[in-house]
Amino acid sequence: MTIIIRKAMETDAPALSRICLLTADAGSTAEALHDYGELPGLVYAVPYVKLPTTWGYVMVDDLRDNDVVGYIVGSTDTRAFETYAAEHWWPKLAERYLPSLAKKPADERYMNLFRNMYTAPDVCIDFSPAHMHINILPEYQKQGWGRKMLASAVEFLKGQDLSGVWLGLDSRNNGARTFYERVGFTHVDGAPDNNMGIKF
Repeated sequence: MTIIIRKAMETDAPALSRICLLTADAGSTAEALHDYGELPGLVYAVPYVKLPTTWGYVMVDDLRDNDVVGYIVGSTDTRAFETYAAEHWWPKLAERYLPSLAKKPADERYMNLFRNMYTAPDVCIDFSPAHMHINILPEYQKQGWGRKMLASAVEFLKGQDLSGVWLGLDSRNNGARTFYERVGFTHVDGAPDNNMGIKF
């Protein structure tokens, strides 16, 4: 197995969407929770290879026909990202995915979210304007790849004159919290418990 970490591209969007679905239930697959399996990725993955202010890196496995098997994505300017998405991304999704179409609660939850998307707490923006998401397929976890992708992200963000990055995690995902703590993330003071950040 040879893993390569490279910059994410817009053509990676389907792979990012798939990985997001396969890890969307607190680190486990959310396939059974959705009839519309693309919904988690449309919030937490795909925008980061399509919208302004975004960046990303992906893990590629050459033994799986260069499949993308993990990613780290984010925005250098969360408020600008939120503003652009509110005007150009969420409305199109709200029009396409009407809550009346949903037969499963998880689908309905995302479809309603498109109509009332949350924004980042001010204390997180004060910590850093940059935020991130990271997801790796389960069979590639606990092998050091998350740490390596984070190192690529930190190097990039430093080059953008940023000194930190933060994230939100599913409070049920204890494995993710343990990973973040190991690599130096701590709770963002004053933020909800699921917001963690790292300075560099």
